[in-house]
Amino acid sequence: MMLALAGGSLAALCILVVIGFPIIVALVASVFIFLSISGGWSLALPQQTLTGVSDYILVTLPLFILAGGIMNNGGIAKRLFDFAVALVGWMRGGLAHVDVVTSVLFGGMIGTSVADLAGTGSVTIPHLKKHGYPGPFAAAVTATSSGIGVLIPPSSPMILYSAVTGTSLGALFLAGVVPGLLMGGMMMGVISYLAPRRGWGTAGPFVPAEVWRTGKRAVLPLGLPAFILISLISGVCTPSEAGAFALAYAFILSKFVYRSITWSELRKVTVDGVIMTGEVLIVVGFSTALGWALSQAKVPMVLADGLQTLFPFEGQTLKLLVLLLLALVAGMVLDPLIPMIMPVLLPSLIAMQVDLVHFGVLIVVTVVIGQITPPVAIAILVSAKIAREDVVHVFRANMPFFWGMVAFLILLTAFPWLSTGLPSLMAE
Repeated sequence: MMLALAGGSLAALCILVVIGFPIIVALVASVFIFLSISGGWSLALPQQTLTGVSDYILVTLPLFILAGGIMNNGGIAKRLFDFAVALVGWMRGGLAHVDVVTSVLFGGMIGTSVADLAGTGSVTIPHLKKHGYPGPFAAAVTATSSGIGVLIPPSSPMILYSAVTGTSLGALFLAGVVPGLLMGGMMMGVISYLAPRRGWGTAGPFVPAEVWRTGKRAVLPLGLPAFILISLISGVCTPSEAGAFALAYAFILSKFVYRSITWSELRKVTVDGVIMTGEVLIVVGFSTALGWALSQAKVPMVLADGLQTLFPFEGQTLKLLVLLLLALVAGMVLDPLIPMIMPVLLPSLIAMQVDLVHFGVLIVVTVVIGQITPPVAIAILVSAKIAREDVVHVFRANMPFFWGMVAFLILLTAFPWLSTGLPSLMAE
C-alpha cells in the first residue's frame, strides 16, 4: 500500500512538471498527496520540512547568490573577457577559447550556471557573432561553458548537496577545482578540433604587454575566488564566513571601487537574490519531506534491488553510471535536481559505500549535462535567447560539447581521485 502510494506520488510529480506546473507547486502537491492519504502529514510534514531547511550550511546559499548577483551586475565580466582575450586569443578558434576561459574566471565568482550565462553571455556571444562565428555555435559554447561555474567554488549546487547529504562543504568545494579546470580543458580541446575544419582564426597575436595590462584590470575581481580557495585550504574561514566575506568584497568592489552599480540596481539584485533563495529553500524543505516519505515506503530499497536486477554488475563504476543515468533523466525535467533526487539515491549510495565527496562532483556534472539536454535544457534556452537564435539550431551546434560532457562524466566516474585527490591532500 505504502509503496503504491509512493509510486503514485512520484507519478503525480512527473505529470505535473511535464504539463507545465511550476516545480514548487508540483513538489508540494506530490508531498501532500502522499502524506495526507497515508495519514501522517499533520505531524511529519512540518517536522521534515523544517529539518530540510534548518541545516546551518544553507546560510552560505543567500550569501553567495547575492555576491554573485552584485558581481554580475557590476560590469566585472568585461574585465575578465579582455584578460581572457590576451591569454588565449592567439589560438585557432581564439574567441571560442576566450568564452571558455571567461567562464572559468567568472564562474568561480558566481557559482550558478544561469547567472554565469547572464554575465558572460551578454559579452562573449556578440563578440563571437561579430567575428564570423555562427550564432548557434556562439550560443552553444556559452551554454555549456557556463557549467564550469558550478564546479569551481563557490557552487550553489554543492551547497545544496552538502545540506541534503551532510557532506563537508569545504571538501566539496575543493573537490570541484580539478574537475572544473579539466572541463574547461575538454571544451578547449573540442574547439581546437573544430577550428581548423571550420576556418576559425585567431583573435590576434600573443602580446605579453597586453596580458599585463588586462591582468592588472582583472586582479581585483580574481581576488574573490582566490580568497575562497585559500581560506578553505588553510582553514582560516568556514564556508559560511567565506560567503560573508564574498558578499562584502563584491559590494565594496562594485559600489565603491569601480562604481559600476547604482543603489537602485543593488536593491533589484537583493530582491532577486531573496526570491531565488526562497524558491530554493522551499524546494529543499519539501524535497526532504518527500525523501522521508519515500524512505518510509522503502522506495530506495526497491530502487536499489530493481537496479541490481536489471543491471547485475559487480563493479562500482558501472553501478554509479546507472545511478547517474537515472539522475540525468530526472534532470531533463527537474530543476533544481539535487534536492529532488538525492533523498532517493542517498540510501543506495551509502549501501554501496560510495565516497559522497566523489559523488557530489559527479551529480553536479550530471546537473550541467541536464541543463543542456532536452526537453527543458535551461542553459540552451537562455543562451539562445541572448543570441537571438533558434533553439533547435543551438541544440545541434552543441552536440560536440554534449558528447564531450558525457565522456568527461565517464572519466570522472572511472577515476575518483580526480575529484577526491585535492581534498585528501589538504586533509593530510
